[in-house]
Amino acid sequence: MGRGRAKAKQTKVARELKYHSPNTDLTALQRELAGAGGKSEQHFDDDYKEYVDDDDEDHADDDPDTWVRPTR
Repeated sequence: MGRGRAKAKQTKVARELKYHSPNTDLTALQRELAGAGGKSEQHFDDDYKEYVDDDDEDHADDDPDTWVRPTR
């Protein structure tokens, strides 16, 4: 219960976006796109950088497959 009201609101918002486009500042968009030719000045921190293995070597000796059934 309660799903109907949420779905009705989503439908209303989707209909507004579809049929009533907001006023777009085309000159600002053109300036933004024209300035995007070079490399971005922004720097993003990579939260997972410490987990990346940059070695191209295969470390098969380091971690043996323990999940493989031993032969009899």
